[in-house]
Amino acid sequence: MATSKRQLHLGLFLFSTGYHPAGWRLPEAATDGAFDPKFLQRVARRLEEAKFDFFFLGDALATSADMQYQFPSQMVRLEPFTMIANIAAVTEKIGLIVTANTTYSEPYTIARQTASLDYLSGGRLAWNVVTGMDVRAAQNYSREKHWDNSRRYDYADEFVKIVQELWDSWEDDALIRNKESGVFVDGSKVHQIQHEGEHFSVAGPLNVARPPQGQIPLLNAGTSERSRELGAKLSSAVFTGQILLELSKEFYKDIKTQAVKFGRSTDEVFILPGLVPLVGRTAEEAHAKYRELNSLLVTNYDLTALSARIGIDLSRYPLDGLLPDLSLSTLPGKEAEWLVELAQKAEGKEEITVRELFHYFAATSRGHLLIVGDPEQIADQMEKWFDERAADGFNICPPYMPDGLDLFLDLVVPVLQERGLFRTEYEADTFRGHFGLSRPDNRFARKAALEGVRD
Repeated sequence: MATSKRQLHLGLFLFSTGYHPAGWRLPEAATDGAFDPKFLQRVARRLEEAKFDFFFLGDALATSADMQYQFPSQMVRLEPFTMIANIAAVTEKIGLIVTANTTYSEPYTIARQTASLDYLSGGRLAWNVVTGMDVRAAQNYSREKHWDNSRRYDYADEFVKIVQELWDSWEDDALIRNKESGVFVDGSKVHQIQHEGEHFSVAGPLNVARPPQGQIPLLNAGTSERSRELGAKLSSAVFTGQILLELSKEFYKDIKTQAVKFGRSTDEVFILPGLVPLVGRTAEEAHAKYRELNSLLVTNYDLTALSARIGIDLSRYPLDGLLPDLSLSTLPGKEAEWLVELAQKAEGKEEITVRELFHYFAATSRGHLLIVGDPEQIADQMEKWFDERAADGFNICPPYMPDGLDLFLDLVVPVLQERGLFRTEYEADTFRGHFGLSRPDNRFARKAALEGVRD
């Protein structure tokens, strides 16, 4: 049987002032997009016009003013459920990802909110499951301390299991609504889940009928063993911050291999690295914009983190001097060379200074790959990662907004479409449909059928 050609999946990871720390300082950049509904709606509509798979907003439960120089986009932002509801009202096809933190939430609440949004969006919702890394969040939720990785994921495993059971607590045909008989619902098809576990006691049923997608797709990010396990076992897509091709290929293979061990097909889980495309109409224009952005950084040039990243103490070298011999690196293999090569490509030259290397890593401090070039060069890099099984698609993080996004949509997406790498029209109306995922059976209906309870 013939199989359809594999194609890229593309989504937007919203950074309202751009992914680059100085993106908001460009003369043409928006600075208040995080709180401007018209700005947010325009972004979502533009993505839908370009046939993107999804619009995604990350979330955090703590902040501080000192984040402004490293990551201003993530310092303040709207609550994701409220925002996604607004975006759902002005779009029709694009998938919508909402982030919810299991460590500081309740399963019944999240099940109810997500099911409601799946209805309001017509089956376009997905849930980004996070356990939280910011220890300051505990102080905002009456906790003495933030739990360690193991405890957070033990909690998350049980949390997600409950939410999925609650989504199924109403069978698809439970609501009869028969005006003649006066029977509104078939009580035999509405189920308590009666969950009694280590962390939760939840009776059910949910007070929202089964979501349009049946089971709302899950997504997650992270590189710890527990996060990888969660992704391989339950997620439809896994976000990753790998910036080196070889390491991303290893991550890709690991998740797919684990998925098979959990009884899943490799086609059921998609690996989506973050990508920061700095696009110019020409390569020269792109490199000039990159240098302009870097000139606007507010920094004290603390080289500690960068030194650890490449395995060389750079504080002993002049900022405007050339890089030292990379054979001095304490990193394994060619990792230092690969990292420096990314900065060289961004600058558009082989000989770069310590300062220029610092600029690249300041621009990628959250771990997503920054590539600089004209539309063909950007598309070439995306195709390489796709073909070499380092990615099934990308979580696009424009370096500045909105022009950085517009250039990608107007110039790079058409190249990908011409190469047959990305859709030209939507073929589905739901998040599951965009990824070719079938709608799952209801677990209670399946159990009843297996037990022969119903004809």
